[in-house]
Amino acid sequence: MAIFLILAPYGVYTFLMLVTSATTSVFAASAICLATIAIDVARGRSVKILAAGSAIVFAAIGLALALLGPVLGTLGVKLSIDIGIFLLSLGSMLARRPFTLQYALESVPAETAAMPGFLHANYIITGAWTAAALLMAAANLMLLYVPGLPLWSSLAVAFAARNSAIYFTKWYPEYRQTKYATSTRVLPIAR
Repeated sequence: MAIFLILAPYGVYTFLMLVTSATTSVFAASAICLATIAIDVARGRSVKILAAGSAIVFAAIGLALALLGPVLGTLGVKLSIDIGIFLLSLGSMLARRPFTLQYALESVPAETAAMPGFLHANYIITGAWTAAALLMAAANLMLLYVPGLPLWSSLAVAFAARNSAIYFTKWYPEYRQTKYATSTRVLPIAR
């Protein structure tokens, strides 16, 4: 269930892009990110890299749209968000704090978090999300620079990439649990 709350700003953004302006869509997504941060803080949890970074990405794009007008266009906005999330995800790994680690540390017993493969598993799962963001950005880039490419092709890539990352996030901890015969989940973020 946690994964759906984590992805809520992106779902709202995607839906609103169909029915309202890009500016409204990204500001609404940023507000939802801020609401998830407030919920975490109220529950005594840490501020998550993904939530804070996403709020900044959405707000920055929203400010650019508000100040400069719709110069990016719909595809430019989508590409900017995909690139922002890719950089956020990659940056979290380069900073040696894969963004999935924060969710995992709050969801597993201390003995699971102390296991040798725990951090490695979080790098792998964050890597899957980084690859998904890169694929979505590449699909939007192709739409911008390959005339005549159908819009559904980008949507199909985004759908497949996101759903593959969700599936992998659920599958990989179970795989590691089976492979290494541990009694607890490596990363229960997908519950």
